[in-house]
Amino acid sequence: MGFVRALGLMSGTSLDGIDAAILETDGEAYLKPVKTASFPYLPEERAFLRLALDVAADWGGKGLMPEEIAEAERAVTYAHAMAVRKMLEMAGMEAKEIDIIGFHGQTVLHRPEEGITVQLGLGEVLADLAGIDVVNDFRAADVAAGGQGAPFAPLYHRALAAGLHADGPITVVNIGGVGNVTFIGSDKKLLAFDTGPGNALIDDWAFTHTETPIDKDGALARAGRVDEKVLERLLTNLYFARTPPKSLDRLDFSADYAEGLSVEDGAATLTAFTAASIAKAMEHMPEEPRLWVVCGGGRHNPALMDELKARLPGAVIGAEDAGWRGDDVEAEAFAYLAVRSLRGLPLSEPGTTGVPEPLTGGILHRAKRARG
Repeated sequence: MGFVRALGLMSGTSLDGIDAAILETDGEAYLKPVKTASFPYLPEERAFLRLALDVAADWGGKGLMPEEIAEAERAVTYAHAMAVRKMLEMAGMEAKEIDIIGFHGQTVLHRPEEGITVQLGLGEVLADLAGIDVVNDFRAADVAAGGQGAPFAPLYHRALAAGLHADGPITVVNIGGVGNVTFIGSDKKLLAFDTGPGNALIDDWAFTHTETPIDKDGALARAGRVDEKVLERLLTNLYFARTPPKSLDRLDFSADYAEGLSVEDGAATLTAFTAASIAKAMEHMPEEPRLWVVCGGGRHNPALMDELKARLPGAVIGAEDAGWRGDDVEAEAFAYLAVRSLRGLPLSEPGTTGVPEPLTGGILHRAKRARG
């Protein structure tokens, strides 16, 4: 099989917007990025999603989907349809030039121990609106087979890392709403798992105390001091001692842990918590990484990057220093996974999600009509 031109769409737990990436790939070693872009959610779309997260926590994923979540799903789907249209315009392409869309959707609930994972997004509707075939629901088969259903980018991380020709083990760190790592051993075997909070607690703290959605440039954290006693208490959470595979829901940790601290000290402490939880991931790795490549929105936070460099052995670099597109790795990953799904190739392995054997997945929705 030759390459396929795929458009990947990723909306992470930070609720900031939609990342889009066009990638030419065979689903294995051939990778050629074509175009990437990001499209922020509108304030009303973000409000829909925040409400959906709150309702999902009470709903639990069982029984009829509450209307608040169904409404958010419709909003998410139309937002992604607009992102596809804008992406094609920016790339100077028509819909017929894209073979497949990899549509991750918006996670609002992830409880793999109960066999539940919910990503909002109507694949059939997006296929019809875009006039392009769509693969979505990537995680469901993995969870149904007993896997964690996350993280799901490690196979793409390994394909990217092959181009670095690095000597020794590499760890790819993704810091979105939740933090996760992909450890790539000297033998190229994978170990991947969620490490703890990523940006979510920092963002929630900033929004609650300053009404801004992020701690821009780590300014709050840099103006504060880490409360070591609070940090020590946070790191006693039993999640960190659990043997991988393991994964988290965005709601498993709360910014309330820092209540009682000043705004600045709370930001500093939660920032240190994210970095320290990533450092604790080394307890589960069979070798000490020589290189850490940081992707996702967290790498834009200088205070967080400073904490990582202070706590991790070896070199710690941002994705761009590796020649990658750090804001777009996950969108590219779901383009890559959509192609693998079409080819019946595995999307997850025992070392990435704990699934019993390498497993494919995703659901294909054929477009009812082609556009462009």
